[in-house]
Amino acid sequence: MQCLASSGIRAPALARARRAQAPAVGRRTVVRVANVAAIPEAPSTDRFKRNADGTYDLSAPPPFTLQDLRNAIPAHCWEKNTFKSMAHLALDVGIVFGIAAVAYTANQWWLWPLYWIAQGTMFWALFVVGHDCGHQSFSNNKALNDFVGHLAHSSILVPYHGWRISHRTHHANHGHVENDESWHPVTKTLYDKLVGQAERRAGLPFVRFWPDPWARIGRLSMPWALFAFPFYLWKRSPGKEGSHYDPECDLFTAAERNQVLTTNAYLLGMVAILVACTVKLGPLAMLNLYVLPYWINVMWLDVVTYLHHHGSHDVNEKMPWYRGEEWSYLRGGLTTIDRDYGIFNKIHHDIGTHVVHHLFPQIPHYNLEEATEAVKPVMGPYYREPVKSPGPLPTHLIEPLVRSFTKDHYVADSGDVVFYQTDPKFPTLGAAPSK
Repeated sequence: MQCLASSGIRAPALARARRAQAPAVGRRTVVRVANVAAIPEAPSTDRFKRNADGTYDLSAPPPFTLQDLRNAIPAHCWEKNTFKSMAHLALDVGIVFGIAAVAYTANQWWLWPLYWIAQGTMFWALFVVGHDCGHQSFSNNKALNDFVGHLAHSSILVPYHGWRISHRTHHANHGHVENDESWHPVTKTLYDKLVGQAERRAGLPFVRFWPDPWARIGRLSMPWALFAFPFYLWKRSPGKEGSHYDPECDLFTAAERNQVLTTNAYLLGMVAILVACTVKLGPLAMLNLYVLPYWINVMWLDVVTYLHHHGSHDVNEKMPWYRGEEWSYLRGGLTTIDRDYGIFNKIHHDIGTHVVHHLFPQIPHYNLEEATEAVKPVMGPYYREPVKSPGPLPTHLIEPLVRSFTKDHYVADSGDVVFYQTDPKFPTLGAAPSK
């Protein structure tokens, strides 16, 4: 073989090999590529757990982490623009004083109802500004945030620090049956106490069948629950003790006591202003200018915050609530719901864009929509796309609100993943209980 190789007999074969490797000039080159499309590839949605009927099990742990969501959000979405925040505030304040001046000057019976609704909506917008200050998303200056927050919230009789701290507790425990702070579910045992189940079974007179009537009305009954917020500030939610005005409440640490007292001083100042205005303008004028818009603001607040956590767009979906090891900050935050409020989206500073806000409350409201679009591909079915408003007014939200109050009565006393259950004999306000 060595002799054959050295004799040059291999030369023709080597030449053919070189010609095969060289690019052909003037000839069509056929390139054979493997059929990649023929290789089966699991769709990305398969990583999400499904129920037996093929629907997604959104109560299961998600296949992504909080850090995955954080990484998907553009860096500039986290940046706080003090000028932009102050501009939003200035616009709100200008509208508040402007429409008040117009209504008071005109003093027409037909104009006052329109004013109540418009001004109540603007009071609600001021609440959202104070809400952002409490999250420190208004600016990078904590002192400025707290000062603006105090002004915005005191103007509508909300205790800034007291509410800020309880709202912080809500965010830190969102979706937890017992540890959540606002609009958390009522357990079966607590529910039986609220509706006087034992008294009902015993056939006691109706007047004796409410052990805690105000708690039941404020938490479980439509439409009265839509006026619950001031009473919540005073006495918290059913099953919890204390007050947002009491520095000794277990909501607050010893270090936060003086903050609560500072807020109470701001509130006393606002009460003094209201008294002075009443003396100057008269009770009827203040009823129209402030009191009735205040209650419209309360209704806005209760409706929006309730729908953040109740009444899925899908009538067949029940929102999960967690306990024990099943609860996590991420899973709790994923149970929040975005809503479309029609013409009010920008007026109340995109508070309906709530999922990303609950997970990352440091993001300013004017960046929430972009941040939400960025995390949607990561969240997949865990993001419940909001139903679009059918017109300028978000009338489509009446259905999930009523449905939730009608069906979402209590959750089981035990279990780490629970869902609302319905009491078919839920007593209606003012009607005698069925036996």
